[in-house]
Amino acid sequence: MADSTGQKSLAVPLTAFAAGAVVAVLLGVFGKAHDPTLDGTTSLGFDTVIGMKVVLSVGIGVLVVVQLFSALWLYGKLPGRPPRWLGTAHRASGTIALLLAVFVGYHCLWALGLETGHLHNGEKVPLRTVVHGVLGCAVFGAVIVKVVAVRSRRAPGWFLQVAGGLLFTLLVVVVLTSAGWYLSEKGWPDSGGY
Repeated sequence: MADSTGQKSLAVPLTAFAAGAVVAVLLGVFGKAHDPTLDGTTSLGFDTVIGMKVVLSVGIGVLVVVQLFSALWLYGKLPGRPPRWLGTAHRASGTIALLLAVFVGYHCLWALGLETGHLHNGEKVPLRTVVHGVLGCAVFGAVIVKVVAVRSRRAPGWFLQVAGGLLFTLLVVVVLTSAGWYLSEKGWPDSGGY
C-alpha cells in the first residue's frame, strides 16, 4: 500500500516534468523553425528591441531575487516572523516576473528565433547565445512545473522546493546570459529620450 501511495504522489511531479519538457521543446522547435522578424514587436520607447529586453530582464532578475528571499522568509528559513502581507507580495512579484518573462520571451523567439548553428555570415553562434536560447525555452517548461507544484495537493513535499529552485536557477542563468552579458559589454541601453 505504501508503494502505491508513493507512486501516486510521484505521478504529479513526473507528469509536470514531462509536460514542462514538451512545452520547452515545442518552444525551441518554434524558435528554430520561425523566420525571425521585428514585425509584431515593440521597443517600449527604447532605441532597440534588444535594449527593451535588457531593461525588462533586469527587472525580472530583481523580481526573481525578491521571490527567493520572500519564499525563504515565508518558509521559516530566514530569522524573524514574516509580515502578513509577504505572501501576497510573493505571489504578486511572481506574477509580474512571469508576465515580464512571457513578454520578453515572445520578443526573443519572434524577433531573434533560437540560434544554435551558424550566423548568416558563416560564423558559429556563440555558446552564450545557444545556452541563453535553450535555457530560455526551458524557463517556460519550468513555469509549467512550478504552477503544478503550487496547485497540487497530492505531490510530495519536496516537489515545490525543487520546482521553485529549478525555475529560479533557470531564470538567473537566462538573465545573466542576456542582460548581464549586454550590460557588461555595452552598458545600459539608450531609452530614446525617455
